[in-house]
Amino acid sequence: MTAAARPKSPAPAATAKVGKAAKARGPIVSSAHLVSDRSAEMSEFEFGLIVAGNAFHRWVVHCMAAAGLRDLTPLDVVVLHHVTHRARDKRLADICFIMNVEDTHVVNYSLKKLLALGVVASSKNGKDVTYAATEAGRAHVQRYREIRESCLIDALNADDGLNRDIGELARLLRVLSGMYDQAARAAASM
Repeated sequence: MTAAARPKSPAPAATAKVGKAAKARGPIVSSAHLVSDRSAEMSEFEFGLIVAGNAFHRWVVHCMAAAGLRDLTPLDVVVLHHVTHRARDKRLADICFIMNVEDTHVVNYSLKKLLALGVVASSKNGKDVTYAATEAGRAHVQRYREIRESCLIDALNADDGLNRDIGELARLLRVLSGMYDQAARAAASM
């Protein structure tokens, strides 16, 4: 490619102009009608959460499909991971509590689907039914972990500062989930 045909990088003044134009347009949000004068950042966060949540759901479904379990929903995948977690039997109520899912029916549906696939087993413990991953379930989760290391974690290793930022973001998400839970309780009492 000749020098004349090569695209030119924008001049610093042009870059500054784009930055000012972006600031003049305001934050990137999904619901401009909800932007608060007191916290446009919260609207930006919510839009980012929507986009990241959808990307995460797409990721877990594709990663689990690559691990050999197809046609699972994002919730199915996350339930299988939680049932496998720490190799302890778990009750439906415990799974819902830890995952902060209010509707036990949707988690119960996922468990039935995972039982039918043979990756989760149930057992009676007194009056309670508990769930645990089967050997096949643990094998799929282990394969998922390998694919996750290869496709996702390797990309993170390129930037050590990013890992610190992710840790801070995880802390912030836990704080915000508590705020959203409290706001939901307040809204439910109106």
